[in-house]
Amino acid sequence: MHSNIKIVNQKSNVRVEVLPALKDNYMYLIVDETSKDAAIVDPVEPRKVIKAVEKAGIRLKMALTTHHHWDHAGGNEELVKLVPGLPVFGGDDRIGALTNKIKHNDKIKIGNLDVKCLFTPCHTTGHICFHVTTKDDKNGAVFTGDTLLLSGCGRFFEGTKEQMYHALIEVLSELSNDTLVYCGHEYTVKSLMFAEHVEPDNARTKEKIKWCKEQRQKNDPTIPSTIGEEKQYNPFMRVREASIHEFCGTSNPVNAMGILREKKNKFKG
Repeated sequence: MHSNIKIVNQKSNVRVEVLPALKDNYMYLIVDETSKDAAIVDPVEPRKVIKAVEKAGIRLKMALTTHHHWDHAGGNEELVKLVPGLPVFGGDDRIGALTNKIKHNDKIKIGNLDVKCLFTPCHTTGHICFHVTTKDDKNGAVFTGDTLLLSGCGRFFEGTKEQMYHALIEVLSELSNDTLVYCGHEYTVKSLMFAEHVEPDNARTKEKIKWCKEQRQKNDPTIPSTIGEEKQYNPFMRVREASIHEFCGTSNPVNAMGILREKKNKFKG
């Protein structure tokens, strides 16, 4: 495994089990501790998911798929064979074993947990992020797949700089600063190195790099972060800042988004 399994006990009896998969992916088991109902986000390694479900003594009620790429959706068919009748939610017809196609602002329940679907196309045209809250915790957590990564964002494979700007700045940035962010990959250290390249005087970036390197030396995940933290050191969430405009040579935040992505694609670190 690229990382140790991590359990995050959130407010209001919500538990998130961080399950490493493949080379650097993460799957997330979201558990309502009151009802013992659970959902799995991007179950690319289904047998690992089933093992975690059995160990925890919970009921797997659904799979939530952020997008159709094989390293996120490629385990769906096997999972529904292992758990017959399991609903699979996603925003793209290309998602394997899809049973429930969802769109922006659709709502789902995991036991007592509320899930709001956020349509964030760009990395893929059907990308969905899942914002999970309770009546006692409206900040909750957002599962962002390959749209928002810790100190980064996904490549614009099927979309535009305008779409990523909308996804990051007009959708995800509008969540509470205390919202926990669970992203799709362990890319953090390299992403922070690029952030430091963009803003060499950002003290918050330097602090986060130090902490993340310590985590990785122990094989521990660097996630979750928070929306508020991302606004402090993620250049793609900071495209309205003067320091980003200076680096990109433009005062237009949408153009800055595109320039940052092009520079990140070529960044060696």
